[in-house]
Amino acid sequence: MDADTLERTVLDRIVPTAEEIGSMNERAERLIGIIRGYMSEHGIDVEVRLAGSFSKGTFLADPDLDVFMMFPESVPRSEMERVGLMAGEEILHGERMFSDHPYTRGVFEGMEVDMVPCYRLESTENLRSAVDRTPFHTRYIKSRLSEGQRDQVRLLKRFMKGIGTYGAEQDSRGFSGYLCELLVVRYGSFRDVLTGCLSWRSGTAIEIEGRGPKMDSALVVYDPVDPRRNVSSAVHVDTMARFMHAAAAYLDSPDERFFFPRGRGALDRDALEGICGIHGSRLVSVSFPRPDVIEDSLYSQLWKTQYALCRKLDQHGFGVLRAVHGMDGSSMNVVVELERDTLPRTHRHPGPPVWVGTSSDFIGRWSGNPHGAPFIEDGRWTVIADRAHTRADGMLESETAAAGIGRDLDPDSMLVLDHDATLERMDPSLVTELLSPRFPWEN
Repeated sequence: MDADTLERTVLDRIVPTAEEIGSMNERAERLIGIIRGYMSEHGIDVEVRLAGSFSKGTFLADPDLDVFMMFPESVPRSEMERVGLMAGEEILHGERMFSDHPYTRGVFEGMEVDMVPCYRLESTENLRSAVDRTPFHTRYIKSRLSEGQRDQVRLLKRFMKGIGTYGAEQDSRGFSGYLCELLVVRYGSFRDVLTGCLSWRSGTAIEIEGRGPKMDSALVVYDPVDPRRNVSSAVHVDTMARFMHAAAAYLDSPDERFFFPRGRGALDRDALEGICGIHGSRLVSVSFPRPDVIEDSLYSQLWKTQYALCRKLDQHGFGVLRAVHGMDGSSMNVVVELERDTLPRTHRHPGPPVWVGTSSDFIGRWSGNPHGAPFIEDGRWTVIADRAHTRADGMLESETAAAGIGRDLDPDSMLVLDHDATLERMDPSLVTELLSPRFPWEN
């Protein structure tokens, strides 16, 4: 199938029907009317406006509604947040969410809704809260995208979802919906974005309305409504590279699997053990009970924990090959493939150069060492010493609390699994992802 035909077929699947759009508009208008009435009853001059992909016409199926309650600048921030959150709770009976800025998440007539308090500003020069730019984003995109380009954004979003690069959340480390819209504004169409990205390199900077200050990031896209901000700051270099690889593969051979990847079954234990045998590697894993904390924060902590555990394993000589993490309703898990999971009892421990004054202290400290007296190597006193840990699982049990893991993860209740226990008890899909990685469109 050629790209034009394929993309029309994909659009037929992802663009909501006129009836669906009409129903969503009616529910959105009812909600806005209720919020306006609530604010009027409380004597507050608040402008209520839709934001996000629904208001811009770039949404896919079952969009969330982002409703912004825009308060006058004269209202103190504490009062703005108090009234905005109270409105969200009383209208949606929803849950307070806390990220950079508090808001309420709930359901209205079957639609998920975020009710967000912010300030009504004339420009982005003097922002009062973390979300004050959003109404400006909405206005800008609506003014710059044609009707046909809105569908091009939908294609790009669906492509990003299919290849696993969509979402600026902590676990995705990818492209936000607003960034997808800006890329279509910059390049013109879905396929032109794919072609354009092939010239990116780490540190590439893209300006649409103007260039802001120099920024250090894998990809820099200056926000056209506030060039002091990098819209793509969440994009990790690995995510950018994956998008570039997928773009080249799609342009070479268009296929619906880039948009709708086929699920992949987990390998069984024998197959996973066989891969470890081929690699000559061993596994270790750590499982933490899932704390009652918002998901975005947990994923951020899970990445931090994965990096911290791998750093410890490398420091102690176990040789990390690769690591993955996953989270379900009850647990947070990190699985690591190692060069080795056991080490000799002793190791070479370097000391100070012979000519340093404290070298005599080193010699004295190691006198009577059962593994032999200090010797000179490369100008340094060196000694054969006992290792602190000879097993990877034992090291993690002892060192994880001091490794710098996520603040809400409890090392006292964690479970460390050695190679055999990991194969026996860990989610086989996660272990398959570790030992036999594939891109989604390759399944």
